[in-house]
Amino acid sequence: MDSATSDESIIAFDKWLETPPGAYVRAWEQACLDKMVADIFGFNAVQIGMPQIDALAANRMPHQWLADIRLHPRHSGAGRAVAVTLDSVELPFATNSMDLVVLPHVLEFSAEPHQVLREVERVLIPEGQVIVCGFNPASLWGLRQLSGRLTGSHYLPKAGEFISMPRIKDWLKLLNMGVSHTHLGCYAPACRTDRWLARYNFMDRAGPNYWPYFGAVYMVQAIKRVKGMRLIGPAWKQKTAKAGVPVPATNKHKERLDG
Repeated sequence: MDSATSDESIIAFDKWLETPPGAYVRAWEQACLDKMVADIFGFNAVQIGMPQIDALAANRMPHQWLADIRLHPRHSGAGRAVAVTLDSVELPFATNSMDLVVLPHVLEFSAEPHQVLREVERVLIPEGQVIVCGFNPASLWGLRQLSGRLTGSHYLPKAGEFISMPRIKDWLKLLNMGVSHTHLGCYAPACRTDRWLARYNFMDRAGPNYWPYFGAVYMVQAIKRVKGMRLIGPAWKQKTAKAGVPVPATNKHKERLDG
């Protein structure tokens, strides 16, 4: 996939997000991200792509940015202004400068998904975190997309490539990024209307218990590990030496005189 095809695919994905299944995905991802980022602390966080959701809404870092990956920035459906337009394979951030990076469906529409992750690893501080959102090929939606490639009737933008969660985890591992949490959701079949999606609400309730790995959308959270580095607390937290039990001194000279 070249950069021009990638941009066209993102435009098609933007339009798809306005459809009933797109709204269904956005609602689940927003709720899941709110829980995931709430307890991630630091100073600098950035969401790259998909301005239709606010991936950092529940996060409390003082410096947050929304970055777009299109030449012409899109309107943020979450009500935030796009701070910067960038190329995801060459991030305009200093090395070891970010505490959190969120990639909602960026890798699927990138011409170089491996390079995107390498750049994310570069800009993250040690113990910084990344969250990757993607469509699961091992799902009803994945099967529908596969059949669409054969029939020419795609459910999702045809240029987008589903990347499996195990593959994402392998890529992260190669970059010394340890996976800490994974989540899957959107278990309903690939329907196109609100009416039919509502009929399958029971699948969202039962899916996590009965077929947990077949959700249409997944999220992977990983932490940047640096070999040979051990985090320690501040100096004032070091334990003070325990004071010895006081022992009364004896006057040996006086004892000799009394003896």
